[in-house]
Amino acid sequence: MKNTNHLKRYALPGFAVIALLFASCAGNGSKTTTDSTSVKDSSFTDSSAKNNLIDSIKPTGPAPAWAPDIKPQMAAVIEKLASYGDKPIPQLTAAEARKNHTPTDAVMDIMKQYGIPTPMPAIDTAGKEIPVDGGNIHLRIYTPKGNGPFPVIVYYHGGGFVIANIDVYNASAQTLADKVGAVVVSVAYRLAPEHKFPTAHNDAFAAYQWVVKNAASIKGDPKKIATVGESAGGNLAVNMAIMARDKGIMLPTAIVAVYPVAGSDMTTPSYQKNASAKPLDKPMMMWFVKNYLNNMGEGKDPRINLVAANLKGLPPTTVITDEIDPLQSEGMTLVEKLKAAGVKTDSKNWNGVTHEFFGMGTVVPEAKEAEMYAVQQLKTAFGK
Repeated sequence: MKNTNHLKRYALPGFAVIALLFASCAGNGSKTTTDSTSVKDSSFTDSSAKNNLIDSIKPTGPAPAWAPDIKPQMAAVIEKLASYGDKPIPQLTAAEARKNHTPTDAVMDIMKQYGIPTPMPAIDTAGKEIPVDGGNIHLRIYTPKGNGPFPVIVYYHGGGFVIANIDVYNASAQTLADKVGAVVVSVAYRLAPEHKFPTAHNDAFAAYQWVVKNAASIKGDPKKIATVGESAGGNLAVNMAIMARDKGIMLPTAIVAVYPVAGSDMTTPSYQKNASAKPLDKPMMMWFVKNYLNNMGEGKDPRINLVAANLKGLPPTTVITDEIDPLQSEGMTLVEKLKAAGVKTDSKNWNGVTHEFFGMGTVVPEAKEAEMYAVQQLKTAFGK
């Protein structure tokens, strides 16, 4: 995942694409120079030609041993990511890891290689600094054209609470704003190890509270606010609803958690099966935990170990999982726990794809399906 700040994440770690969206994991995303933009729709209009380009995407080598049934487009992304030759993240400091190439970079390069155009939906973006305990954090606000009021999505990026930023996950946020027709507030919570647990959780909740109080000022409907996140951000999306419930403030309208960090058990079936998977493997997860938590005992905290949390009274929740992912089992267990707690829950799993596949809809067909599933779940929750 190389430091290429000028790039954006096109429709995509959870602990870590749609191209304006790919950027590197460099920095904590609290400052950017790309917030204020207004883009016109220049989408690829010939869908059959676009589909033909995507169908032609294939890796040059065999499927990896850890994923013999990986989908060809997904394999091509993983192959491209490996081609950069970056040192494995567990061998790096957090500052060094943030300079590695990202899956977003791989998707961007594949788009260039195959002549796939960058989607440019009619969305305005602007930046906003808000105060939090001990400092400030940055929000990037994506607003559809029109007067509103629009429903609001508070979006939390992935990266294991340690790497990545709102640039790397720009594609997911932009896609949701465009396809749902919602204001999306992407949150640049502070990262570890500079800011240990529970800083990211507290920053995320401060951002949620700010949106609840200020939705009308950003063309949002204060009665329709959802939380969405990927990987570490998926954990935050669920936690925000729990914290809102416990603190007596407005619950989110809905939650969408994409391959969320939901447990602390690294001996689950998916951890065993996908211990060597890419872009997320077991050693990287151990590295994330070491960097974010103050001690290993905090892994049992219900804010980390969501499968043991009190989930009663949460709003309708959608969980997206994927087959080639150490986190698959805990995501599926979270679904079971939500249902047992009486929460209206929907979920889907995608086979043949890896962690980080969500948002790669420009090059991975399964990613596009997952994006549109999330979009429809949100539209239904918002009554659209």
